[in-house]
Amino acid sequence: MSAFEFSHIPLDTQALQASLQDPGSGGYASFEGWVRDVNEGRQVKHLEYEAYEALAKKEGQRIVEDAIARFRVRGARCVHRVGDLRLGELAVWVGVSAPHRGEAFAACRHIIDEIKHRVPIWKKEHYVDGDSGWVNCERCAAPTLDASNQAHDHTHDHTHDHTHPHPHDAKQHAPSGASHQPLAPDYSRQITLADVGIDGQRRIRAARVLVIGAGGLGAPVLSYLAGAGVGVLGVIDGDQLDASNLHRQTLYSLHDVGRPKALLAAERLRALNPDVDVRPYVQRAETDTLPAIAADFDVLIDCSDNFSTRFLVNDVAVGLGKKAVIASVYQYEGQIQVLQPGSACLRCVWPTATRDGLVGNCAEVGVLGPVPGVLGAMQALEALKIILQTSSPAENAVVLFDLQTLQTRRLKATRSVDCPAHCAVNNAPASDAPDTRLSQDNSPEIATLALAQARGLIIIDLRDDQEVTGAPLHVAHHHIPLARLLDDSSALNTTSGYLLVCAKGMRSSAAVSTLRQRGHHNTYSLVGGVVGLGAVNKESTR
Repeated sequence: MSAFEFSHIPLDTQALQASLQDPGSGGYASFEGWVRDVNEGRQVKHLEYEAYEALAKKEGQRIVEDAIARFRVRGARCVHRVGDLRLGELAVWVGVSAPHRGEAFAACRHIIDEIKHRVPIWKKEHYVDGDSGWVNCERCAAPTLDASNQAHDHTHDHTHDHTHPHPHDAKQHAPSGASHQPLAPDYSRQITLADVGIDGQRRIRAARVLVIGAGGLGAPVLSYLAGAGVGVLGVIDGDQLDASNLHRQTLYSLHDVGRPKALLAAERLRALNPDVDVRPYVQRAETDTLPAIAADFDVLIDCSDNFSTRFLVNDVAVGLGKKAVIASVYQYEGQIQVLQPGSACLRCVWPTATRDGLVGNCAEVGVLGPVPGVLGAMQALEALKIILQTSSPAENAVVLFDLQTLQTRRLKATRSVDCPAHCAVNNAPASDAPDTRLSQDNSPEIATLALAQARGLIIIDLRDDQEVTGAPLHVAHHHIPLARLLDDSSALNTTSGYLLVCAKGMRSSAAVSTLRQRGHHNTYSLVGGVVGLGAVNKESTR
Protein backbone atom coordinates (compact mmCIF):
# COMPACT_ATOMS: atom_id res chain seq x y z
CA MET A 1 0.00 0.00 0.00
CA SER A 2 1.55 3.26 -1.17
CA ALA A 3 1.21 6.50 0.79
CA PHE A 4 0.49 8.37 -2.45
CA GLU A 5 -0.95 6.95 -5.63
CA PHE A 6 -3.05 7.70 -8.69
CA SER A 7 -6.25 5.98 -9.69
CA HIS A 8 -7.82 5.67 -13.13
CA ILE A 9 -11.10 4.37 -11.64
CA PRO A 10 -13.58 5.89 -9.12
CA LEU A 11 -12.38 5.95 -5.51
CA ASP A 12 -13.86 3.72 -2.80
CA THR A 13 -13.75 5.94 0.29
CA GLN A 14 -14.87 3.19 2.67
CA ALA A 15 -12.03 0.94 1.59
CA LEU A 16 -9.57 3.82 1.79
CA GLN A 17 -10.71 4.73 5.30
CA ALA A 18 -10.53 1.10 6.38
CA SER A 19 -6.91 0.94 5.23
CA LEU A 20 -6.01 3.51 7.92
CA GLN A 21 -7.87 1.91 10.83
CA ASP A 22 -5.52 1.51 13.77
CA PRO A 23 -6.29 0.53 17.39
CA GLY A 24 -3.83 3.18 18.56
CA SER A 25 -5.59 6.02 16.73
CA GLY A 26 -8.32 8.03 18.39
CA GLY A 27 -8.57 10.65 15.64
CA TYR A 28 -9.28 10.41 11.94
CA ALA A 29 -9.59 13.26 9.42
CA SER A 30 -10.13 13.17 5.69
CA PHE A 31 -10.32 15.60 2.80
CA GLU A 32 -12.48 14.87 -0.24
CA GLY A 33 -12.40 16.94 -3.41
CA TRP A 34 -15.35 16.58 -5.80
CA VAL A 35 -15.99 17.76 -9.35
CA ARG A 36 -18.60 20.52 -9.31
CA ASP A 37 -20.77 21.89 -12.09
CA VAL A 38 -19.74 25.55 -12.22
CA ASN A 39 -16.50 27.53 -12.31
CA GLU A 40 -16.29 31.33 -12.49
CA GLY A 41 -19.86 31.48 -13.68
CA ARG A 42 -19.32 28.98 -16.52
CA GLN A 43 -21.22 25.72 -16.69
CA VAL A 44 -18.91 22.71 -16.35
CA LYS A 45 -19.58 19.48 -18.27
CA HIS A 46 -16.69 17.35 -17.02
CA LEU A 47 -13.08 17.60 -15.85
CA GLU A 48 -9.79 15.97 -16.92
CA TYR A 49 -6.68 15.37 -14.82
CA GLU A 50 -3.23 14.51 -16.19
CA ALA A 51 0.03 13.87 -14.34
CA TYR A 52 3.60 12.78 -14.90
CA GLU A 53 3.00 9.83 -12.66
CA ALA A 54 6.63 8.78 -12.22
CA LEU A 55 7.62 12.24 -10.96
CA ALA A 56 4.37 12.96 -9.16
CA LYS A 57 4.42 9.72 -7.20
CA LYS A 58 7.91 10.45 -5.88
CA GLU A 59 6.93 13.92 -4.71
CA GLY A 60 3.54 12.85 -3.34
CA GLN A 61 5.21 10.05 -1.39
CA ARG A 62 7.67 12.55 0.10
CA ILE A 63 4.84 14.88 1.15
CA VAL A 64 2.83 12.17 2.92
CA GLU A 65 5.86 10.65 4.62
CA ASP A 66 6.96 14.12 5.74
CA ALA A 67 3.51 14.77 7.22
CA ILE A 68 3.60 11.47 9.14
CA ALA A 69 6.96 12.41 10.66
CA ARG A 70 6.13 16.08 11.33
CA PHE A 71 2.76 15.60 12.98
CA ARG A 72 3.51 12.22 14.56
CA VAL A 73 0.45 10.58 13.07
CA ARG A 74 0.13 6.82 12.80
CA GLY A 75 -1.00 6.63 9.19
CA ALA A 76 -1.72 8.82 6.16
CA ARG A 77 -2.64 8.27 2.51
CA CYS A 78 -3.52 10.33 -0.53
CA VAL A 79 -5.11 9.12 -3.76
CA HIS A 80 -5.65 11.38 -6.78
CA ARG A 81 -7.79 10.57 -9.80
CA VAL A 82 -6.45 10.96 -13.34
CA GLY A 83 -8.36 10.75 -16.58
CA ASP A 84 -11.86 12.03 -17.42
CA LEU A 85 -14.09 12.70 -14.39
CA ARG A 86 -17.84 13.29 -14.41
CA LEU A 87 -19.65 15.84 -12.30
CA GLY A 88 -19.86 14.80 -8.65
CA GLU A 89 -17.02 12.29 -8.88
CA LEU A 90 -14.32 12.25 -6.23
CA ALA A 91 -11.12 13.79 -7.59
CA VAL A 92 -8.79 13.58 -4.59
CA TRP A 93 -8.88 11.91 -1.19
CA VAL A 94 -6.60 12.41 1.80
CA GLY A 95 -6.94 10.44 5.00
CA VAL A 96 -5.01 10.62 8.28
CA SER A 97 -5.26 8.53 11.45
CA ALA A 98 -3.58 9.81 14.61
CA PRO A 99 -3.66 9.39 18.39
CA HIS A 100 -5.60 12.67 18.67
CA ARG A 101 -7.74 14.84 16.41
CA GLY A 102 -5.37 17.82 16.41
CA GLU A 103 -2.58 15.94 14.70
CA ALA A 104 -5.04 14.37 12.25
CA PHE A 105 -6.51 17.75 11.24
CA ALA A 106 -3.12 19.42 10.91
CA ALA A 107 -1.54 16.61 8.89
CA CYS A 108 -4.54 16.31 6.59
CA ARG A 109 -4.53 20.01 5.82
CA HIS A 110 -0.76 20.03 5.32
CA ILE A 111 -0.92 17.14 2.86
CA ILE A 112 -3.63 18.59 0.61
CA ASP A 113 -2.00 22.03 0.59
CA GLU A 114 1.39 20.57 -0.36
CA ILE A 115 -0.09 18.22 -2.95
CA LYS A 116 -1.79 21.15 -4.70
CA HIS A 117 1.36 23.26 -4.77
CA ARG A 118 4.14 20.73 -5.32
CA VAL A 119 2.94 17.73 -7.29
CA PRO A 120 2.99 18.05 -11.12
CA ILE A 121 -0.70 17.52 -11.85
CA TRP A 122 -2.69 19.36 -14.54
CA LYS A 123 -6.40 19.72 -15.14
CA LYS A 124 -8.64 20.84 -17.98
CA GLU A 125 -12.17 22.09 -17.35
CA HIS A 126 -14.63 21.28 -20.11
CA TYR A 127 -17.36 23.91 -20.26
CA VAL A 128 -20.55 24.06 -22.26
CA ASP A 129 -18.90 26.81 -24.35
CA GLY A 130 -15.35 25.42 -24.64
CA ASP A 131 -12.51 24.37 -22.33
CA SER A 132 -9.88 26.02 -20.11
CA GLY A 133 -6.84 24.35 -21.65
CA TRP A 134 -4.42 22.52 -19.38
CA VAL A 135 -3.85 24.35 -16.09
CA ASN A 136 -1.29 23.34 -13.49
CA CYS A 137 -2.90 22.58 -10.15
CA GLU A 138 -0.48 24.95 -8.43
CA ARG A 139 -2.93 27.63 -9.58
CA CYS A 140 -5.72 25.87 -7.73
CA ALA A 141 -6.51 27.28 -4.31
CA ALA A 142 -5.64 25.68 -1.02
CA PRO A 143 -8.71 25.43 1.27
CA THR A 144 -7.68 28.55 3.21
CA LEU A 145 -7.31 30.95 0.26
CA ASP A 146 -9.77 33.71 -0.50
CA ALA A 147 -12.94 33.29 -2.53
CA SER A 148 -11.46 34.74 -5.69
CA ASN A 149 -8.88 31.96 -5.77
CA GLN A 150 -11.34 29.29 -4.69
CA ALA A 151 -13.09 29.76 -8.00
CA HIS A 152 -10.26 27.75 -9.59
CA ASP A 153 -10.86 24.73 -7.33
CA HIS A 154 -13.57 22.27 -8.32
CA THR A 155 -13.55 20.51 -4.93
CA HIS A 156 -15.47 20.65 -1.68
CA ASP A 157 -13.78 20.09 1.68
CA HIS A 158 -15.43 17.33 3.71
CA THR A 159 -13.41 16.87 6.88
CA HIS A 160 -14.74 14.17 9.23
CA ASP A 161 -13.89 14.19 12.93
CA HIS A 162 -13.89 10.74 14.53
CA THR A 163 -12.06 11.68 17.73
CA HIS A 164 -12.25 11.36 21.47
CA PRO A 165 -11.88 14.61 23.49
CA HIS A 166 -8.39 15.05 24.79
CA PRO A 167 -6.64 18.11 26.27
CA HIS A 168 -3.62 17.55 24.05
CA ASP A 169 -2.67 20.68 22.06
CA ALA A 170 -1.91 19.74 18.46
CA LYS A 171 -0.14 23.05 17.81
CA GLN A 172 3.04 21.75 19.36
CA HIS A 173 3.46 19.54 16.31
CA ALA A 174 2.48 22.12 13.68
CA PRO A 175 5.02 23.13 11.04
CA SER A 176 7.37 25.93 12.00
CA GLY A 177 6.26 28.04 9.03
CA ALA A 178 9.51 27.66 7.16
CA SER A 179 9.04 27.31 3.42
CA HIS A 180 9.73 23.92 1.88
CA GLN A 181 11.19 23.79 -1.59
CA PRO A 182 9.78 21.26 -4.08
CA LEU A 183 11.74 18.04 -4.19
CA ALA A 184 10.65 17.12 -7.71
CA PRO A 185 10.86 19.08 -10.97
CA ASP A 186 7.91 21.36 -11.71
CA TYR A 187 7.41 22.20 -15.39
CA SER A 188 4.14 24.04 -14.89
CA ARG A 189 5.33 27.40 -16.17
CA GLN A 190 6.31 26.00 -19.57
CA ILE A 191 3.46 23.52 -19.85
CA THR A 192 1.03 26.44 -19.53
CA LEU A 193 2.29 27.68 -22.92
CA ALA A 194 0.08 26.68 -25.83
CA ASP A 195 3.15 25.54 -27.79
CA VAL A 196 4.16 23.14 -25.01
CA GLY A 197 1.33 21.64 -23.00
CA ILE A 198 1.30 18.03 -21.85
CA ASP A 199 2.23 16.62 -25.25
CA GLY A 200 5.12 19.06 -25.64
CA GLN A 201 6.50 18.17 -22.22
CA ARG A 202 6.39 14.53 -23.21
CA ARG A 203 8.44 15.36 -26.31
CA ILE A 204 10.98 17.20 -24.16
CA ARG A 205 11.13 14.27 -21.78
CA ALA A 206 11.76 11.88 -24.69
CA ALA A 207 14.42 14.09 -26.32
CA ARG A 208 18.12 13.22 -26.45
CA VAL A 209 20.42 16.23 -26.86
CA LEU A 210 24.22 16.28 -27.17
CA VAL A 211 26.04 19.51 -26.25
CA ILE A 212 29.57 19.87 -27.58
CA GLY A 213 31.42 22.22 -25.23
CA ALA A 214 30.61 23.12 -21.62
CA GLY A 215 32.02 26.68 -21.62
CA GLY A 216 30.52 30.11 -22.15
CA LEU A 217 27.90 28.90 -24.62
CA GLY A 218 27.50 25.41 -23.20
CA ALA A 219 26.88 26.41 -19.58
CA PRO A 220 23.57 28.23 -20.24
CA VAL A 221 22.53 25.67 -22.87
CA LEU A 222 22.99 22.81 -20.41
CA SER A 223 21.29 24.65 -17.55
CA TYR A 224 18.18 25.57 -19.53
CA LEU A 225 17.78 22.17 -21.19
CA ALA A 226 18.17 20.35 -17.88
CA GLY A 227 15.68 22.74 -16.29
CA ALA A 228 13.24 22.11 -19.14
CA GLY A 229 13.37 18.37 -18.46
CA VAL A 230 15.22 17.02 -21.51
CA GLY A 231 15.33 13.26 -20.98
CA VAL A 232 18.94 12.52 -21.97
CA LEU A 233 21.55 15.26 -21.99
CA GLY A 234 25.08 14.49 -23.20
CA VAL A 235 28.01 16.87 -22.72
CA ILE A 236 31.40 16.60 -24.43
CA ASP A 237 34.32 18.67 -23.12
CA GLY A 238 37.95 17.76 -22.64
CA ASP A 239 39.00 20.91 -20.78
CA GLN A 240 39.46 21.60 -17.09
CA LEU A 241 37.92 24.62 -15.42
CA ASP A 242 40.15 27.70 -15.26
CA ALA A 243 39.54 30.65 -12.95
CA SER A 244 39.32 32.94 -16.00
CA ASN A 245 36.27 30.98 -17.18
CA LEU A 246 34.05 31.82 -14.24
CA HIS A 247 32.90 35.31 -15.24
CA ARG A 248 30.93 33.75 -18.10
CA GLN A 249 30.62 30.07 -17.12
CA THR A 250 28.46 30.57 -14.06
CA LEU A 251 27.44 26.93 -13.91
CA TYR A 252 30.64 26.38 -11.91
CA SER A 253 32.27 27.65 -8.70
CA LEU A 254 35.71 28.92 -7.77
CA HIS A 255 36.56 25.83 -5.74
CA ASP A 256 35.94 23.72 -8.89
CA VAL A 257 39.00 25.15 -10.67
CA GLY A 258 41.18 22.39 -12.11
CA ARG A 259 38.42 19.80 -12.42
CA PRO A 260 37.05 18.52 -15.78
CA LYS A 261 34.17 20.67 -16.99
CA ALA A 262 32.16 17.73 -18.30
CA LEU A 263 32.09 16.08 -14.87
CA LEU A 264 31.37 19.37 -13.12
CA ALA A 265 28.51 20.10 -15.49
CA ALA A 266 27.05 16.64 -14.87
CA GLU A 267 27.11 17.20 -11.10
CA ARG A 268 25.38 20.58 -11.37
CA LEU A 269 22.74 19.37 -13.82
CA ARG A 270 21.86 16.32 -11.74
CA ALA A 271 21.39 18.59 -8.73
CA LEU A 272 19.23 20.94 -10.81
CA ASN A 273 17.07 18.13 -12.17
CA PRO A 274 17.71 14.60 -10.92
CA ASP A 275 15.30 13.17 -13.48
CA VAL A 276 17.55 14.14 -16.40
CA ASP A 277 19.94 11.42 -17.56
CA VAL A 278 23.21 13.37 -17.86
CA ARG A 279 26.02 11.65 -19.77
CA PRO A 280 29.46 13.35 -19.57
CA TYR A 281 32.26 12.66 -22.06
CA VAL A 282 35.61 13.95 -20.80
CA GLN A 283 37.26 14.27 -24.19
CA ARG A 284 37.54 16.54 -27.19
CA ALA A 285 35.13 16.13 -30.07
CA GLU A 286 37.24 14.44 -32.75
CA THR A 287 36.59 13.10 -36.22
CA ASP A 288 37.06 9.50 -35.10
CA THR A 289 34.91 9.71 -31.95
CA LEU A 290 32.11 12.25 -32.42
CA PRO A 291 30.05 10.35 -35.03
CA ALA A 292 29.69 7.29 -32.78
CA ILE A 293 28.63 9.41 -29.80
CA ALA A 294 26.31 11.65 -31.82
CA ALA A 295 24.50 8.68 -33.36
CA ASP A 296 22.77 8.10 -30.01
CA PHE A 297 21.26 11.61 -29.85
CA ASP A 298 18.51 13.50 -31.70
CA VAL A 299 19.85 17.06 -31.58
CA LEU A 300 23.46 18.30 -31.59
CA ILE A 301 24.37 21.71 -30.17
CA ASP A 302 27.76 23.15 -31.01
CA CYS A 303 29.10 25.25 -28.13
CA SER A 304 32.77 24.94 -29.03
CA ASP A 305 35.27 27.79 -29.27
CA ASN A 306 37.10 26.79 -32.47
CA PHE A 307 36.31 26.45 -36.15
CA SER A 308 37.55 22.89 -36.59
CA THR A 309 35.10 21.53 -34.01
CA ARG A 310 32.27 23.72 -35.28
CA PHE A 311 32.63 22.44 -38.83
CA LEU A 312 33.07 18.89 -37.54
CA VAL A 313 29.74 19.12 -35.69
CA ASN A 314 28.15 20.46 -38.87
CA ASP A 315 29.56 17.61 -40.96
CA VAL A 316 28.54 14.93 -38.45
CA ALA A 317 25.00 16.36 -38.21
CA VAL A 318 24.63 16.36 -42.00
CA GLY A 319 26.18 12.91 -42.35
CA LEU A 320 23.94 11.33 -39.69
CA GLY A 321 20.83 13.30 -40.65
CA LYS A 322 20.72 14.94 -37.22
CA LYS A 323 19.30 18.31 -36.29
CA ALA A 324 21.79 20.82 -34.93
CA VAL A 325 22.13 24.32 -33.49
CA ILE A 326 25.40 26.10 -34.17
CA ALA A 327 26.51 29.40 -32.63
CA SER A 328 29.65 31.44 -32.21
CA VAL A 329 30.75 34.57 -30.35
CA TYR A 330 33.32 37.25 -31.09
CA GLN A 331 33.62 40.02 -28.49
CA TYR A 332 30.16 41.70 -28.55
CA GLU A 333 28.89 39.87 -31.62
CA GLY A 334 27.36 36.47 -32.16
CA GLN A 335 25.62 34.37 -34.75
CA ILE A 336 23.34 31.35 -34.74
CA GLN A 337 22.20 28.84 -37.33
CA VAL A 338 19.74 25.94 -37.09
CA LEU A 339 20.33 22.82 -39.19
CA GLN A 340 17.49 20.56 -40.19
CA PRO A 341 17.97 17.50 -42.44
CA GLY A 342 17.85 18.82 -45.98
CA SER A 343 18.28 22.48 -45.01
CA ALA A 344 21.27 24.74 -45.62
CA CYS A 345 24.23 23.86 -43.42
CA LEU A 346 27.35 25.69 -42.31
CA ARG A 347 29.32 24.62 -45.39
CA CYS A 348 26.52 25.77 -47.71
CA VAL A 349 27.45 29.27 -46.52
CA TRP A 350 31.19 28.76 -45.93
CA PRO A 351 32.34 25.73 -47.99
CA THR A 352 35.89 25.85 -46.58
CA ALA A 353 36.36 25.77 -42.84
CA THR A 354 38.00 28.89 -41.47
CA ARG A 355 41.36 28.03 -39.94
CA ASP A 356 41.59 28.14 -36.16
CA GLY A 357 43.51 31.20 -35.06
CA LEU A 358 42.42 33.54 -37.84
CA VAL A 359 39.76 34.90 -35.49
CA GLY A 360 40.70 35.27 -31.84
CA ASN A 361 38.82 33.30 -29.22
CA CYS A 362 37.62 34.62 -25.85
CA ALA A 363 41.01 34.09 -24.25
CA GLU A 364 42.76 36.23 -26.86
CA VAL A 365 40.31 39.02 -27.72
CA GLY A 366 38.24 39.11 -24.54
CA VAL A 367 34.52 38.81 -23.90
CA LEU A 368 31.92 40.06 -21.43
CA GLY A 369 30.19 37.16 -19.71
CA PRO A 370 26.61 37.97 -20.76
CA VAL A 371 27.48 37.82 -24.48
CA PRO A 372 27.98 34.03 -24.71
CA GLY A 373 25.25 33.76 -22.08
CA VAL A 374 22.75 35.41 -24.43
CA LEU A 375 23.79 33.28 -27.40
CA GLY A 376 23.78 30.11 -25.31
CA ALA A 377 20.28 30.85 -24.03
CA MET A 378 19.17 31.33 -27.63
CA GLN A 379 20.72 28.00 -28.60
CA ALA A 380 18.75 26.31 -25.82
CA LEU A 381 15.59 28.01 -27.07
CA GLU A 382 16.23 26.88 -30.64
CA ALA A 383 16.84 23.33 -29.44
CA LEU A 384 13.51 23.34 -27.61
CA LYS A 385 11.82 24.66 -30.76
CA ILE A 386 13.25 21.69 -32.64
CA ILE A 387 12.00 19.28 -29.99
CA LEU A 388 8.55 20.92 -29.90
CA GLN A 389 8.43 20.95 -33.71
CA THR A 390 7.90 24.69 -34.05
CA SER A 391 9.47 26.75 -36.82
CA SER A 392 12.45 29.07 -36.40
CA PRO A 393 13.76 32.03 -38.41
CA ALA A 394 17.25 30.57 -37.88
CA GLU A 395 16.51 27.70 -40.27
CA ASN A 396 17.99 28.22 -43.74
CA ALA A 397 19.55 31.41 -42.45
CA VAL A 398 22.38 32.83 -40.40
CA VAL A 399 21.14 35.26 -37.74
CA LEU A 400 23.69 37.87 -36.64
CA PHE A 401 23.55 39.76 -33.35
CA ASP A 402 25.42 42.89 -32.26
CA LEU A 403 24.90 43.10 -28.52
CA GLN A 404 26.45 46.56 -28.29
CA THR A 405 23.92 48.14 -30.64
CA LEU A 406 21.20 45.46 -30.19
CA GLN A 407 20.97 45.20 -33.96
CA THR A 408 19.94 41.89 -35.54
CA ARG A 409 20.36 40.77 -39.13
CA ARG A 410 19.06 37.64 -40.81
CA LEU A 411 21.04 36.44 -43.80
CA LYS A 412 19.18 33.95 -45.96
CA ALA A 413 21.06 30.71 -46.61
CA THR A 414 20.22 28.24 -49.36
CA ARG A 415 21.16 24.60 -49.78
CA SER A 416 24.18 24.44 -52.05
CA VAL A 417 24.48 21.63 -54.59
CA ASP A 418 28.26 21.85 -54.22
CA CYS A 419 28.24 21.75 -50.40
CA PRO A 420 31.14 19.50 -49.27
CA ALA A 421 29.19 18.20 -46.28
CA HIS A 422 26.11 17.24 -48.28
CA CYS A 423 28.22 15.72 -51.03
CA ALA A 424 29.91 13.52 -48.41
CA VAL A 425 26.72 12.35 -46.69
CA ASN A 426 27.36 8.72 -47.57
CA ASN A 427 31.06 8.92 -46.81
CA ALA A 428 33.19 10.08 -43.88
CA PRO A 429 32.45 13.58 -42.52
CA ALA A 430 33.88 16.24 -44.81
CA SER A 431 37.23 17.68 -43.85
CA ASP A 432 38.99 20.14 -46.10
CA ALA A 433 41.34 21.68 -43.60
CA PRO A 434 44.64 22.26 -45.39
CA ASP A 435 47.68 20.30 -44.27
CA THR A 436 50.03 22.78 -42.59
CA ARG A 437 52.85 20.29 -42.13
CA LEU A 438 55.90 21.47 -44.06
CA SER A 439 59.34 20.04 -44.57
CA GLN A 440 61.89 20.56 -41.84
CA ASP A 441 63.93 23.00 -43.92
CA ASN A 442 60.90 25.23 -44.43
CA SER A 443 59.24 25.03 -41.01
CA PRO A 444 56.48 27.63 -40.60
CA GLU A 445 57.62 28.44 -37.05
CA ILE A 446 60.54 30.36 -35.60
CA ALA A 447 61.40 30.13 -31.93
CA THR A 448 62.81 33.60 -31.13
CA LEU A 449 62.89 37.18 -32.36
CA ALA A 450 66.68 37.08 -32.39
CA LEU A 451 66.66 34.19 -34.84
CA ALA A 452 64.17 36.00 -37.06
CA GLN A 453 66.33 39.15 -37.03
CA ALA A 454 69.43 37.10 -37.84
CA ARG A 455 67.66 35.76 -40.91
CA GLY A 456 66.66 39.26 -41.96
CA LEU A 457 62.93 38.71 -41.60
CA ILE A 458 60.54 41.65 -41.47
CA ILE A 459 58.47 41.46 -38.28
CA ILE A 460 54.73 42.12 -38.52
CA ASP A 461 52.58 42.49 -35.41
CA LEU A 462 49.09 41.09 -36.21
CA ARG A 463 47.42 42.06 -32.94
CA ASP A 464 44.58 44.55 -32.51
CA ASP A 465 45.29 48.10 -31.32
CA GLN A 466 44.14 47.33 -27.78
CA GLU A 467 46.46 44.33 -27.52
CA VAL A 468 49.42 46.32 -28.81
CA THR A 469 48.82 49.11 -26.29
CA GLY A 470 48.68 46.63 -23.42
CA ALA A 471 51.86 44.75 -24.39
CA PRO A 472 53.94 46.63 -27.00
CA LEU A 473 56.56 44.81 -29.07
CA HIS A 474 59.97 46.37 -28.35
CA VAL A 475 61.71 45.60 -31.65
CA ALA A 476 61.53 47.17 -35.09
CA HIS A 477 58.36 45.96 -36.72
CA HIS A 478 55.28 46.85 -38.76
CA HIS A 479 51.81 46.81 -37.24
CA ILE A 480 49.23 45.31 -39.61
CA PRO A 481 46.15 43.84 -37.88
CA LEU A 482 45.36 40.31 -38.98
CA ALA A 483 42.05 41.07 -40.70
CA ARG A 484 43.62 43.84 -42.81
CA LEU A 485 46.61 41.68 -43.78
CA LEU A 486 44.45 38.78 -44.94
CA ASP A 487 42.03 41.07 -46.69
CA ASP A 488 44.86 42.61 -48.73
CA SER A 489 48.21 40.83 -48.67
CA SER A 490 49.59 42.85 -51.59
CA ALA A 491 51.88 44.68 -49.14
CA LEU A 492 53.88 41.46 -48.88
CA ASN A 493 56.26 40.68 -51.72
CA THR A 494 57.36 37.18 -52.56
CA THR A 495 61.07 37.87 -52.22
CA SER A 496 61.21 39.21 -48.65
CA GLY A 497 60.73 37.09 -45.56
CA TYR A 498 58.25 37.89 -42.82
CA LEU A 499 57.77 36.88 -39.21
CA LEU A 500 54.16 37.19 -38.03
CA VAL A 501 53.55 37.81 -34.34
CA CYS A 502 50.30 37.60 -32.32
CA ALA A 503 49.49 37.09 -28.63
CA LYS A 504 50.11 33.33 -28.28
CA GLY A 505 51.10 32.15 -31.76
CA MET A 506 47.74 30.72 -32.81
CA ARG A 507 46.58 33.51 -35.12
CA SER A 508 50.02 33.96 -36.61
CA SER A 509 50.30 30.22 -37.33
CA ALA A 510 46.92 30.16 -39.07
CA ALA A 511 47.81 33.30 -41.02
CA VAL A 512 51.09 31.76 -42.20
CA SER A 513 49.22 28.71 -43.47
CA THR A 514 46.77 30.90 -45.40
CA LEU A 515 49.46 33.17 -46.83
CA ARG A 516 51.60 30.25 -47.96
CA GLN A 517 48.63 28.88 -49.87
CA ARG A 518 48.48 32.25 -51.63
CA GLY A 519 52.12 32.00 -52.66
CA HIS A 520 53.85 33.81 -49.80
CA HIS A 521 56.06 30.86 -48.88
CA ASN A 522 58.62 32.93 -46.99
CA THR A 523 56.29 33.73 -44.06
CA TYR A 524 56.78 32.40 -40.53
CA SER A 525 55.06 32.40 -37.15
CA LEU A 526 56.64 33.27 -33.79
CA VAL A 527 56.25 30.30 -31.47
CA GLY A 528 54.25 31.29 -28.37
CA GLY A 529 53.70 34.85 -29.56
CA VAL A 530 54.22 37.86 -27.31
CA VAL A 531 53.21 35.85 -24.25
CA GLY A 532 55.96 33.36 -25.06
CA LEU A 533 58.49 36.18 -25.28
CA GLY A 534 57.78 37.02 -21.64
CA ALA A 535 58.44 33.45 -20.61
CA VAL A 536 61.73 33.38 -22.58
CA ASN A 537 62.88 36.65 -21.01
CA LYS A 538 62.15 35.36 -17.52
CA GLU A 539 64.10 32.19 -18.24
CA SER A 540 67.11 34.12 -19.57
CA THR A 541 67.41 36.20 -16.39
CA ARG A 542 67.66 33.24 -14.03
